[in-house]
Parts: sequence; structure tokens; C-alpha cells
Amino acid sequence: MGTTVTLVKDSSPATRAAGPPAPAVRRRGRRENLVGYLFVSPWIAGFLLLTAGPMAASLYFAFTDYDLFGTPKWIGLDNFTRMFDDPRWRKSVGVTAEYVVVGTPLKLLLALGVALLLAQSRRGQAFYRAAFYAPSLIGASVSVAFVWRSVFSDGAVVDRATALLGVRTGGWVGDPDWILYCLVALTVWQFGAPMVIFLAGLKQVPRELYEAAEMDGAGPFRRFWSITLPMISPVLFFNVLLETIHSFQIFGSAYVVSNTYCGPADATLVYTCYLYQQGFKNAQMGFASAMAWMLLLAVALVTAVLFWSQRKWVHYEEDAR
Repeated sequence: MGTTVTLVKDSSPATRAAGPPAPAVRRRGRRENLVGYLFVSPWIAGFLLLTAGPMAASLYFAFTDYDLFGTPKWIGLDNFTRMFDDPRWRKSVGVTAEYVVVGTPLKLLLALGVALLLAQSRRGQAFYRAAFYAPSLIGASVSVAFVWRSVFSDGAVVDRATALLGVRTGGWVGDPDWILYCLVALTVWQFGAPMVIFLAGLKQVPRELYEAAEMDGAGPFRRFWSITLPMISPVLFFNVLLETIHSFQIFGSAYVVSNTYCGPADATLVYTCYLYQQGFKNAQMGFASAMAWMLLLAVALVTAVLFWSQRKWVHYEEDAR
């Protein structure tokens, strides 16, 4: 007798769960990837045309003699060696370093102090938070810089206020000893952004820690030093890093407050202002490009030092566990 073999299609749930064959899955995956690339294509085009492309061009120009109109001429490292022989370049480095070292800590101290006050529950808390944050919404715009220059000019509001105290400054804007601190006051006034970040960090500190410390007899300063600072140290590190990088990039306020000539005796000759002068006023784009890359290296070095130092004073939740 012959044997009959019958093939039966398996329609079990396990078979149905296996899904379509592999080629169909691959085709559907390619279609989904194509749709994703189409959605991000404007960003990719913008990055290549407006960021990566100009950066690559400036890196090439940094090793050339280029005046914006002629053909770039390769000169190697001459632009970089020229910097260290340029007294105005060294002056711009010193002015920028002073601005960063003085302005950044003052801004963060004020932001943290106000955040500690606003973290307490009180009437009108939302209004005060909005009022203190409002200057940061304006930003370091040209209009604000014009107003700031008017306020600190000779015979203006600040000059009259200090005169009532017996101190006649003659206006901070015209005094090479004071005009840089006019810029520092402007950046400190715009402390709203780091203040909001500090507020978010303070809200994450467990109240039980303060209650236990108070029961042990710890005073306000001890609680701040032993509980608040360690618990918000990641937020503090973030603010220090962000505000330091922003301070190195100051340009608009310095350019406007000093009336476009970088202050009396180059008192507000910040690095970016001198870079602008060399690139667009003196048409030395090769030298300006070299200055830009030197600034990038300096910011990268400072950032690396901050990341190295954070291992000693920044405490994360993983460390506590």
C-alpha cells in the first residue's frame, strides 16, 4: 500500500507571531529610516552648511594670509606665532580673563543667594521668581547694552547716586578703571537663568536631612555647608561650566557699551571684540580665524580642567550609594 503524506499549514499562534519574512521586514525598516532621514534633513543641511562648513573653512584660513577679497595664501603657523608677539592680543587675553574670573563667580553667588531665598515658602513667591528671572529673558541684547551705557555715563543715574555718597566717578563708561566692571555688573544683573537651575536643584534636596541636622543642633550655615552644597553640587557644576563658557564669548555688550572702540585705553578689549576688529575692520581674516581656534582651544582646556576638578567636589547619587 502506498503512503499518503498530507501537508497541513501551521496556523498556530506561535507561527502567526513570527511575522512576515525577513525581506519584507528589511524593506519596511528601510522605508522607516528614509522617513526619519527626511525629517532630520533640514537640521543636517543646516549643520553642514552653517556650522561644519564654516568651521572647516576657518581652520584652513587660520593657516593662510587671507584678506576676504583675494586668494588665501598658505603661511603655515605664522598667524599663531604672530599672536604672542601682538601686545593688543595679550591685552585682550588679560581683559577677558579678568572678566571671566570676576563676573562668573559674582553672577553665580547672586543667583544662588536669591535661589535660597525664593526656595522658602512665602506669599508672592511666583511673582518674585518671575521678577528676578525677567532680565534674563531680555538677554544681552543691543538695546539693553545701550540703556546700560546711558545709565553708567557721566552725569547719569549711577554717577548721581554715587555722588550723593561722596564718590564722584565721572561715569564708569569713560573711565578705563571702571568700564570693565560696568560689563561685569551687566552680566551679574542677568542672573535669572542660573537662579532657576539652582531653584530646581534645591527642590530636590530631601527635607528630612535638614530636620535631622536641626535636631542635632546644626545651625543655618552648617546645614548649608554640609547638606545644601553637597546635594546641589551637580547643579552648581553645570552652572559653573555653562556660565564660564558664556563669559568667554562676550561680545555684543562690550562692543556697544564701549561705543564700538573697546573702551578707553582698550579697557574693554575682550577677545571676541579684538577678533572682530582683525577680521572685519582690518580685513585680516586669516589672523582672525587663528584667533578663533585659539579661543576654542582655551575654552576646551578650561572645560577639561573643570571636568577633572569635579571628581573632587561634585557628589552624585551613585556616589552616596
